[in-house]
Amino acid sequence: MSGKKSNIKQFIQDLPKNVFSGFVVSLIALPLGLGLAMASEAPPIAGIIAAVIGGITVSLLGGSHVTIVGPGNGLVGVTLVAITTLGLETAYIAIVFSGLFLLLLGFFRMGKLSDFFPSSAIQGMLAAIGLIILGKQFHIMLAHKINRSDTIDYLIEIPFTLNDAVHYEKKGLVFAALAGILSLAIMFFYSKVRNKYLQLIPAPMWIVILSIGFSYYVEIGLHEANPISKEYMISGIPSIQNILADIPIPNFNGIWSMAFLGSVFGLTLISSIESLLSIKAVDKLDPEKRRSNVNRDLKALGLATIGSGFLGGLNVVTVIARSSVNVNQGGNNRSSNFFHALFLIIFIVFFSTQLTRIPLPALMAILVYTGYKLASPDIITKMFSIGKEQLIIFFITLVVTLKIGLITGIIAGVIATIIIHIIINKSAGLFFRNVLKPNVLMYKEQDGKENYYVSVKHFCSFLNYFRLKKHLDAVPEDQDVIVDFSLCDFVDNTVMENIHNYQELFAKRGGHFDVVGLDMHDTGTKHPLASRRLLAVPRIIKKSLTRRQNSLYSLAEDYHLNYNPKHQKELTFLNNFSFFQTKHIDHIYNKLSTEDKSIKLFDIEFSEGEFIAKEVIRKTMIHIEINQAIPEFTLDKEGFLEKVSALAGIKDIDIENHDDFSNRFHLMGENEKSIAQFFNDDITHFFESNPYYHVESNGKSILIFGKERLASIKEIKALFDYGKRLKAVIEANN
Repeated sequence: MSGKKSNIKQFIQDLPKNVFSGFVVSLIALPLGLGLAMASEAPPIAGIIAAVIGGITVSLLGGSHVTIVGPGNGLVGVTLVAITTLGLETAYIAIVFSGLFLLLLGFFRMGKLSDFFPSSAIQGMLAAIGLIILGKQFHIMLAHKINRSDTIDYLIEIPFTLNDAVHYEKKGLVFAALAGILSLAIMFFYSKVRNKYLQLIPAPMWIVILSIGFSYYVEIGLHEANPISKEYMISGIPSIQNILADIPIPNFNGIWSMAFLGSVFGLTLISSIESLLSIKAVDKLDPEKRRSNVNRDLKALGLATIGSGFLGGLNVVTVIARSSVNVNQGGNNRSSNFFHALFLIIFIVFFSTQLTRIPLPALMAILVYTGYKLASPDIITKMFSIGKEQLIIFFITLVVTLKIGLITGIIAGVIATIIIHIIINKSAGLFFRNVLKPNVLMYKEQDGKENYYVSVKHFCSFLNYFRLKKHLDAVPEDQDVIVDFSLCDFVDNTVMENIHNYQELFAKRGGHFDVVGLDMHDTGTKHPLASRRLLAVPRIIKKSLTRRQNSLYSLAEDYHLNYNPKHQKELTFLNNFSFFQTKHIDHIYNKLSTEDKSIKLFDIEFSEGEFIAKEVIRKTMIHIEINQAIPEFTLDKEGFLEKVSALAGIKDIDIENHDDFSNRFHLMGENEKSIAQFFNDDITHFFESNPYYHVESNGKSILIFGKERLASIKEIKALFDYGKRLKAVIEANN
């Protein structure tokens, strides 16, 4: 009960800043809602209805914390097609059906759908949506309405529209174009004006305020009519009474046509992808680092879309831009989404007549800027830096989306990604043999502090990433996780991007998320998110360092060590260790060493067995040279296998007056007397008071290692510290 009371108290304390953030978001949502609706050739009020219904419904029933919902940029193209092919009334029914499918996706826990699309294909789809918005609205922004068959034609016409705008003779068109140009300038340059008071009002709302202010100035101050042509002014915004009276009558004619079914599928696909990606992105912005219940959010979005469609509104989706503003303004719970909807109602009730004073080109400028951001040239540069193959996938998705449609475009992107992955790996069998196989194993390591160890094998791409994600989502973000890709032949860009997001999330919440096993993989570029392929014959010089190798390089600088990531075959220092008597060492790599070379920490690859029984193993070890002769011995934690070996005649050496040590450790060696003398009080106490490792002496040096895998950066630091202190204790006592 006290927990509920404290939650209510905290909610009340946070209410003022959530009211304020809701107000600021509503200032953006108002012009965007009007603009997106008109860009879709729906009544302007349709965008506001979606934002209001969505804000109220999702704030009460949703599973996210700081997201804002409303009409989305990505749906402009498919909504436009639905309205032009089906008619407005039937298009509303398509919106209702898409809401129903969103609801079902939530009930069937299909929030993982977004993981089945490659990152580059999604970027291509979003860029295509940006060009669709930009291509159509650019002409209206310059007061030049045209009608073309597809988006590419609209884009080709841009130079001609610019030329026509320069030669306008009609005063009304000149002022309309100027309104569009000035509004676009505000969108581009507003963020560069660093004034905290000025920026309390977002750029889109300044456009609204200046537009309405200009209208009143001309009318009241100059006693003249608005010089902007009437055909380029907003019209058709009803009062609240008319909104209720004009609720559309559902038209179910043609709902079995292919056009209707295609529209429903397109609306569902784009709204679900846009929402899921936005929720994932906004979770990273949440200052309290909470994780959204995606499936619950899908249900709420579905219900909101059904309600919006019946009331004459657009699809309701989670929107990243407005959600970002919400977080930046201090919104920290779902009430800000509710208040943003409430303020929109206030605007429509009290200021609906003022909204008709806004020039259409001014609103279209906001959308042109939005389209530019979605299809920015920077995205192409980023794709190229990740890999040439990602650029190919990006452009295939983009072009097919523009020429055919969104659904075909994303399918083309998926197919292109699969084909490119097969070409890169020179093997179709790697994917088709293993796509249905479980490829992820996770368990808790109980040695000392608990670690979650995740081993991934075969391949890991957008096709089967959901299996890895399922395990990672089950781990609290304040814990330690080690993901091992050493048995994985191929890791694609989509997985690398998601792994990078997990690393950031765990770091923010006090956990550790380490990735090991990628040092044997090749990359096409130096970008940390580039796809990685396991090399059959490792290169001597790598093109780039992995994130782990970069961390080792930084570690070497901090600890004043030498670092060499290359594979080395000079392995004589490992001779005479009993651990390697039945094993074949291939190479060591990622070597950290002190200036005098007395301490060497490294990753090692070796094999056990031969032919079909051969197993390749990679571990992290530390080798310590001792300045004087010491007895040969092997020290391990006392366990079941060690007790069984004692029954087989392998003697466990007990140290006199150290019963705790003798019970906890299994000590072996031929010269029992010299070993007993070596394990004096100081050395014995050292082992008793430190974590368990496998410690082995060959008479001249000591080899130490821990778990049967590569170590994380955190574990490497602990291992190096352990080895350095052990060397000091041994040399001080002998």
